[in-house]
Amino acid sequence: MKSIIISSNCSGGGKTTVTLGLMKAFMKKGLKVQGYKVGPDYIDTAFHSHVTGNPSRNLDLYIMGEKGVKASYSRGKGDIGIVEGVMGLYDGKGIDTSYSTAHLANTLGLPVILVISPKAQSVTLCAEIMGLMKFGNVNIAGIIFNNMKEGYYKLLNAAVEKNCGIKVFGYVPRDEKLSLKSRHLGLIQSSEIKDLDEKIDLCSELILKHIDLEEMLKYFPENTLYEDDFYIENRNLKIAVSHDKAFSFYYRENLELLKEAGEVTYFSPMKDKKVPDNMDFIYLGGGYPEVFAKEVSENKSMLNSIKENLDKGKRCYAECGGLMYLTQGINIDDKKYPLVGFFNGESYMTNRLQNFGYAEITVYKENHILEKGLKIKCHEFHKSYIDSKEEKIYKIQKTMYDNSIKNWECGYLKNNTVASYGHVHFFSNMNFIKSILNK
Repeated sequence: MKSIIISSNCSGGGKTTVTLGLMKAFMKKGLKVQGYKVGPDYIDTAFHSHVTGNPSRNLDLYIMGEKGVKASYSRGKGDIGIVEGVMGLYDGKGIDTSYSTAHLANTLGLPVILVISPKAQSVTLCAEIMGLMKFGNVNIAGIIFNNMKEGYYKLLNAAVEKNCGIKVFGYVPRDEKLSLKSRHLGLIQSSEIKDLDEKIDLCSELILKHIDLEEMLKYFPENTLYEDDFYIENRNLKIAVSHDKAFSFYYRENLELLKEAGEVTYFSPMKDKKVPDNMDFIYLGGGYPEVFAKEVSENKSMLNSIKENLDKGKRCYAECGGLMYLTQGINIDDKKYPLVGFFNGESYMTNRLQNFGYAEITVYKENHILEKGLKIKCHEFHKSYIDSKEEKIYKIQKTMYDNSIKNWECGYLKNNTVASYGHVHFFSNMNFIKSILNK
């Protein structure tokens, strides 16, 4: 499979819109496209999957490890792979390029195309482009300009051609119809945008008209597939996974591992009346329960079904939104929405991020599911917090940009349910998921 990375000089530079438009444009040329996303983001992968009809995959060197990233990349299926970067090209975990798009590009040996949306610049932009080219050992194959009029594009194209010595593949004209709305944790989900297909179709048509895709394809290298030794033995488990607009944050490989362990059935906490019958294990992923609080709160039969199962000792793993769902309720703007009530405590929405970024969990209390001392890599991104007297079993540590250490506690274990805010990719935490499935 031939692949390339779409990156930018900053967040908000148009990576997502251009990536989706490119995917659709190449599909219109008869190619099957595999989408990837650098970093832990769930939203963009859902957009990719929607457009291509092919499940997108995350490539995150921190939470997956190098072997995990290479395995995930090799699991992709398509004629070409399009990898959407994260933030700016060199922006990573802290004040160096670790876990950045550039780091990923060098790990997989993939070239990068920069999407740049300049404003009121010409030759000065060339200095910025030259800085991006020379700062790190990254193969930058070319540039796509975004969100501009034809006259400005011609000026920039001439300036780059004279001063930078790098290919400009074309541009995407300015069009307000292409904007994708955002909310407090990032983009609106693909499932919530009614005219998404029209937006992507428009973008792809503009790309087909103004970008030289045939020339771009010359820069897609053929990559060798990597070893993939991540698997779980079939345990004949019946596994229920929550999945709807409120709970949709899952890494593709996590679900694939669960399918190896048994039979996976999806259910909706918003619409279904109860958990599927005779399940051995329940997986409650993250999402936006706060956005759909009314719907999940009013589905009393599902709330009762979840609580009854967990009270009886049904095995369960819940992350972030799934954890919030298991509390007694979500408090939003002084209004409480009652929820499952399995954990004694409530969640509260705030106006700022409570914890954000990569961290490492250590299981520090003896328990009957997870081995004391087990370390788990995770990612947190939430504006809620939980006020609960339930016992915590995790100590979490994050290294800050100045090398100071931030510590906090999380992780709840009750009966056979493990729940925390941290999003976990099973590839770098195989002992974690095996321990949960074993008990």
